Amino acid sequence: QVQLVESGGGLVQPGGSLRLSCAASGIISSISAMGWYRQAPGKERELVAGITSGGSTYYADSVKGRFTISRDNAKNTNLQMNSLKLEDTAVYYCNARLTIAGDSRDIWGQGTQVTVSS
Repeated sequence: QVQLVESGGGLVQPGGSLRLSCAASGIISSISAMGWYRQAPGKERELVAGITSGGSTYYADSVKGRFTISRDNAKNTNLQMNSLKLEDTAVYYCNARLTIAGDSRDIWGQGTQVTVSS
């Protein structure tokens, strides 16, 4: 089984930066994509950035030009967050999409709190 462990959340001032990391363990050969979601109180969970096993990336319009998703290797993905805004405050979740024989399943990390406040 694949398990995800997140780190890097915390408190930061507006305009500051944070780097989130997600480490996958277990059978990782089935991971077809990884991404970062976030959920603020009273709002639905949204995809903010994703990266496929082939290196294709996706960014939500709200974070384009400020966030960068990357991979250290086949197991780890990172989210560099720059120029943080108050509205970026949320719980951020790492996600891994497992695809085996055309069947896809999602695995989630425990979430890490990002708070942007002056």
